[in-house]
Amino acid sequence: MHTLRAGMLTRSRSQGGAAAGGKNPSPVKRPCKVRRLDVAYEEDPEREKGGRVQAPSWEPQHWREQLANIRTMRSRRDAPVDQLGAGHCYDTSAPPEVQRYQVLLSLMLSSQTKDQSKVKYIKQTSTILRQRYNGDIPSSVVELVALPGVGPKMAHLAMAIAWGTVSGIAVDTHVHRIANRLRWTKEVTKSPEQTRTALESWLPRELWNEVNGLLVGFGQQTCLPVHPRCQACLNRTLCPAAQGRA
Repeated sequence: MHTLRAGMLTRSRSQGGAAAGGKNPSPVKRPCKVRRLDVAYEEDPEREKGGRVQAPSWEPQHWREQLANIRTMRSRRDAPVDQLGAGHCYDTSAPPEVQRYQVLLSLMLSSQTKDQSKVKYIKQTSTILRQRYNGDIPSSVVELVALPGVGPKMAHLAMAIAWGTVSGIAVDTHVHRIANRLRWTKEVTKSPEQTRTALESWLPRELWNEVNGLLVGFGQQTCLPVHPRCQACLNRTLCPAAQGRA
């Protein structure tokens, strides 16, 4: 793994770099401030030669304009993810390792698996964390996805929120759907993991941390799964899917 330093605007975390948790945590409004994130990614010989990141061989048409329009539509930051996402569900007064555990716990609770399975996975994962990590969570994607019930999306979000490290793009159903509607993938992708790989092949790494929250909120408010609000979307003339509905 290589690590780059990239200054990015994120919501403030406590000194441990992470999450939520503690007894009876109460919602705490935290002001935004500038912090630095580590950007970690797997070495890719096709994209790096001589220490320089190579330009992608393909990128979507109009993607910069589409992204700028989504930023404008999301400027109020008032989607459910902006208040209820894992980055807002931890006790800032708790020790750093407890905050990180609570970040992971909130991600597992928000997954789309059945409640019965969530309980089983959380119990198993909590036991592993206590036995192998002294109650903390792993600090790598490889170790995180090895935990019961933890997939790539959760792992990349946990790395960003809990450890302050951007390890990849976290792709959920919203990001997966919108990326395909905007044709941000060269070919139609069938799964969030395929979408993540496709996006990471061309999207500049400095945008990887931003894209999840941006597109999730956009998907919750405008680009809905059913009956998307295309007429209210600034990308209606740039979006292939919207043009197909016209």
